[in-house]
Amino acid sequence: MDVATNEADSLEALSGILERLTENPYDISLHAEHIRIARSTGMEDQIESAFEMMTAFWAAGEAIWMPLIQRKLDMSNLESPGDLRAILEIFARAEQDYLSIPILQKHLEFLVERYEHFAESEDKPDGLEEMFSLEWMHDAMTKVVSQGIGHLTKSHLLWDIQRNWELERLQNSSGEDRERLSAIVEAMLLERLQQPHSNFEETFQAYSSFTTNYKPPDQYESLLVKASKLRSRAVKGFQIREEYETSLERSSFSLEGYAYYIAAERRRKTPDMFVLKTLYERAIAEADKRRFAGEAGAEEGLRSFWHGYVDLLRQQGVEDEEQSLVYRRGLRSVPTSGELSARYIRFLERVLESEEASAEITALYEKAQSIRPLQADVEQLVPLVLARAGFEKRLVEAGRAGEQGFDDLVQVLMDGIIRVREGSGDPRLRLEKYLSAICLDLADLQANALVLWEDTARHYKTSYLAWTSYTDVLIKQHMFEDARKVFRDIAMKNLDWPEAIWEAWITFEQLYGTVEEIEDALDRIERAQTQVNNRRAKEAEKAQIAAAQLIAETQAATVPVTDAPVPMQESVLEATPMDVDTGAVAETGTKRKAEDQGTPESSKKARVEEQPIKLKRDRENCTVFVAELPAGVQEDELAALFKDCGTIREIKITQLPNSLVATVEFMERDSVPAALTKDKKRIRGQEIAVHLAWRSTLYVTNFPEDADDTFIRTLFGKYGEIFDVRWPSKKFKSTRRFCYVQYTSPASAEAALELNGADMGEGRKLAVYISNPERRKERTDSDANEREVYVAGLSKLVTKEDLENLFKTYGTVKDVRMIVDDKGRFKGFAFVEFEDEQEARAALAANNHELKRRRMAVTLADSRVRPKNKAPGYREEVRNRSVRIRNLPPGTQEGLLQQALEKHAKVKRVEVFADLAEADVELENPAEAGKLLLKPDSITFNGNTLQIIAESPTGPPTSRPIAPPSATTGLFVPRNAVSRPRAGLGSRQRGLGTNQSAASSSSDAAAGPSGPPTGNSTGGKGQDDFRKMLLGGK
Repeated sequence: MDVATNEADSLEALSGILERLTENPYDISLHAEHIRIARSTGMEDQIESAFEMMTAFWAAGEAIWMPLIQRKLDMSNLESPGDLRAILEIFARAEQDYLSIPILQKHLEFLVERYEHFAESEDKPDGLEEMFSLEWMHDAMTKVVSQGIGHLTKSHLLWDIQRNWELERLQNSSGEDRERLSAIVEAMLLERLQQPHSNFEETFQAYSSFTTNYKPPDQYESLLVKASKLRSRAVKGFQIREEYETSLERSSFSLEGYAYYIAAERRRKTPDMFVLKTLYERAIAEADKRRFAGEAGAEEGLRSFWHGYVDLLRQQGVEDEEQSLVYRRGLRSVPTSGELSARYIRFLERVLESEEASAEITALYEKAQSIRPLQADVEQLVPLVLARAGFEKRLVEAGRAGEQGFDDLVQVLMDGIIRVREGSGDPRLRLEKYLSAICLDLADLQANALVLWEDTARHYKTSYLAWTSYTDVLIKQHMFEDARKVFRDIAMKNLDWPEAIWEAWITFEQLYGTVEEIEDALDRIERAQTQVNNRRAKEAEKAQIAAAQLIAETQAATVPVTDAPVPMQESVLEATPMDVDTGAVAETGTKRKAEDQGTPESSKKARVEEQPIKLKRDRENCTVFVAELPAGVQEDELAALFKDCGTIREIKITQLPNSLVATVEFMERDSVPAALTKDKKRIRGQEIAVHLAWRSTLYVTNFPEDADDTFIRTLFGKYGEIFDVRWPSKKFKSTRRFCYVQYTSPASAEAALELNGADMGEGRKLAVYISNPERRKERTDSDANEREVYVAGLSKLVTKEDLENLFKTYGTVKDVRMIVDDKGRFKGFAFVEFEDEQEARAALAANNHELKRRRMAVTLADSRVRPKNKAPGYREEVRNRSVRIRNLPPGTQEGLLQQALEKHAKVKRVEVFADLAEADVELENPAEAGKLLLKPDSITFNGNTLQIIAESPTGPPTSRPIAPPSATTGLFVPRNAVSRPRAGLGSRQRGLGTNQSAASSSSDAAAGPSGPPTGNSTGGKGQDDFRKMLLGGK
C-alpha cells in the first residue's frame, strides 16, 4: 500500500514538473528537479527522458551525459555501422557542451576497443567504410585528445592512451609502414614535449625509449639534446603554473580560484592561448557543475567565464569559425545571458554580410524573447535590446535598412522599454536615453522625446535622473515655463537625490530666470532642504539606535560575563587623581620639593588643559565600507553624501575586477551610526551598500605554513568578492601565521565562517573569526613576544619532545621551534611559546636547568630589542647576505613581498620603507643573496618590475641600524643588571679566532675611506663578488 502510494505521489510530482517545464523550459532549476523526481521513481525510461529534455534546452555536464552514453552503449548493436555512428554522434554532442576528461577518456577507450575487435575479427561488418581503419583512428583519436590537451594536470590521461596505441601499431609494423608510423610517433612525441604538462619527465623518457628502439645509435645523443632544448620552455611553463594548480586543488576548484588563475594568465605580456583556452573550459565546466547543484553565485560565475572567454578569442584574433562555435556553445550553456547574446550580435554584424547578419540576428533575438528568465532580468535584457538596436541604427545610418528601417529601430526600443518596466525597471534609464538620442539626433523628433521623458518621469516618480532628463529636453526646446513648473512641482518631493534637482533648478534660473524667479527658487529650495534634513535626521537617529543595539548584542554574545567592564560611579571618577606632572618626578627621582607643594589649585587645572590627551587613531571603529558604487564615482561625491555624518578623515576608492568600492574613515566613531543610514542611498541613480568595515573582515589563522596569498584567495574566494588580504610583517617574528581577509559584503564574510575548523592536514584546524575590534586581543599575536621564551645553551642531542616535557610544567606549551642550520642540524637554541604571558614568565624559573648534561639559559624572547654588542664582523656578514629592493608599488605589504621573494631565494627578513618605495631584504646566507642579484629574469611584483641591488658597504641610506636582529638572538637581560648563569657551563669558551680577526680586519679595510673602490663606481658589489656569494661567501 505504501509502495503504491509513493509511486502515485512520484508520478503526480512528475506530471507537475513536466507542466512547469513546458511553460518555462529555460529554468535550469526545474530540469534539476525533474531529474531528481525521475530518479525517485526508479523508472529508467523516465530518467532517460529527463536527461534528454535537459540536453534539448541546455548544455549538460558529465553527470548527465555519462549515463546517457552508457545507456546508448548498452542498448546498441556494436557490430552495426548505424549504431556505431549514433554512438560517435552522442560522444560528439557531449564533448561539445563542456570539457570533461572522463567523457574524452571513455571515447578513446571505446575507439581502441572497437578497433582491436574489428582488427581481430575475420568478418568486418559491411558499411563501416573508412571507420576504424589506421588513418581514421589516428585522426579520430587526435581530434579527441586535442580537446583536453591543454589541461596541465590531466591531459596525460588522454594523450597516453593515444601514445600507447600508436606505439603498439609501430611495434607490429614493418617495411614502409614502419618508417611512416615511426615518423608519426616521433612528431607526436616532439610536439608533446613542447606542451606544458605535469608528467613531462615520463614523456621525455618515452621519447628516449623511442629513440633507442627506432633511431640509429649514433643519433641518440644529438636527438636527446635537441629534445631537451625543445622541452625546456614547456617545463618552465608548467613549473610557473604549478603553484596555481596546487592552490586551485586546495580550494576544491572554487570559481574564485579559477578567476584568480585566469586573471594571472591574462596579465602576462603574451597570453598563452594553449593554456588559457583550456583554463576557461575547465572553469566553465566547474561552474556548470556547481550551478546544477544549486550553488549560489554559480550562474553569475558561469556567465562571467563565458564573457571572458569570447572576449579573449576576439582580442587575440582567433579564427571566426572557432569564435562562432564558442558563441553557440555559450548560448546553450547560458541562454539567459543577454550580455553573451549582445556580444554574439556584434560578432555576427562584424563577420557577416548585412543581409545574412540581419537574418541571423533576427532569429537570435526572437529566440531570446521566448526565454522568460532573460526577459525577467533587466540587467540581461537591456544589453540585448541595445545590441539589437545598435545593429538596426547602423543599418539606417548606412542606408541599408529600407523604408521601414527607422520604424523597426524605434519599435525594438519601445518594446524593450515596455518589457523592462514590466519587470523591476532600470534606474539608469539606458533604453530611454538611447531612444531619446535617436529622436533628437537621428530623426529630429523633439516632440517624441518630450513625450518619452514625460512618460518616464511619471513611471519612475522618485528618480532624479528621469526628472532632470525631462527638464533638459524642455530647456533644449526653449519651453522655459514648462521646465520651471516641473522644477517647482518636484522640489519638495521625496526623490532619491533631491540635491541634483535643486542644483539643476538653480542653474536653470541663473541662465534663463529673472531676479524674482531666482530668489523664489532659492526660497523653495531652502524649505525643501529643511524638510529633507529633518527627515534624514530622524532616519539617522533610528539607525544610530539600531547600530548601538547591534553592537551591544554583539558584545554581549562574545564577551564572557567575568570579562565585562564594571561601570564606575561618577564620584569615584572625580576622586581619581590625575598624574599631570610625571616628567618632573621622573627627572629628579625624589619627593616633591617643599615649594612645589604650595602650588595653587588653579595652576594645576591650567596645566591639564594645556596638555590634552592625544587620542589614538581608531581605524576599525571609525571606518565604513561602501560597495556597489557606480563606475567613475569621485571622492567629492562620497564626501557630499557623508558630509552630514561627521568630519571625514580619509576616503579611498578602489577599483576591483568586478566592482568599485570605497572606504570612508571618520575622525570620531560617533559618526559611524549616521553614516550607516546611507545604506541603500543612490549615487548617480544607483543604490549603494554601506556597512561597518570590520563586519566584512575575517581573522584567519592556523593555516599550513606554506600557504600564500594565492592559497588564501582561492580558499576564501568562493564565498564572495574579496576586497583585500592583509598579511602581517615577519620582521619581528618569523613564525607569524595569520592574515585578514576582507570581503565587499558582510554576507560573504559570514558565509566563509563555515571554514572555521576545516581540516588543513597534519592535525591542523583552520581558525576563522569575524574581525571584531572589541576582541582585538584575541585575534592578534601582538603579545607573542611576551608569551615566548628563548632557550640557549642546549645540547645538540636535545629533541623537541624533551623541551615540551620540560616546559609544560610551567603552563600550556603552544609551540616549540628548534632552530636548525641549512643542513637541518640543531644549532643549540630554541623558542618556546606559551598560551599566555604569565606562563612564559613562570618558565623563566627553568633558567640554569640542566638538560642532557648542559645547563640552559632561559629569557623572554623579544626579537625587537637589538643587542648592542655584536661579534666582530657581524654587520659585514649581514650586509653580505642582504639586498636592496627598489621600485616597489605603493602600499606594498611586507608579508606579501616576502612571499614573492621566497619563490626565488630563502628570505629571513623584509623591511619596507614606504616613503622611498624600497625595502631591505636579509637572506639566509650570501649564496641566497647572490641568487637574487644574479637572477636572469626580472621579478614582477604587483605590476612593478623590482630593481635588486647589493647593499652598499656603508649601509642603506636610512637612519635605522644596518644590522637587523638575527632570529637566533632574543631579549637578554644585561649582565650588569641581573646576575645570570652562563649558558652551557662546562662547554668550551668561544673566543675570537684568526678567522674572526681576519673578518674584522677585512671589514675595517672595506669601510676605510682610503681604500680603492672595487666593482663599480657606486661602491656596490661587482659580478666577481656576487659569484663569491654563490660559493658560500668564501
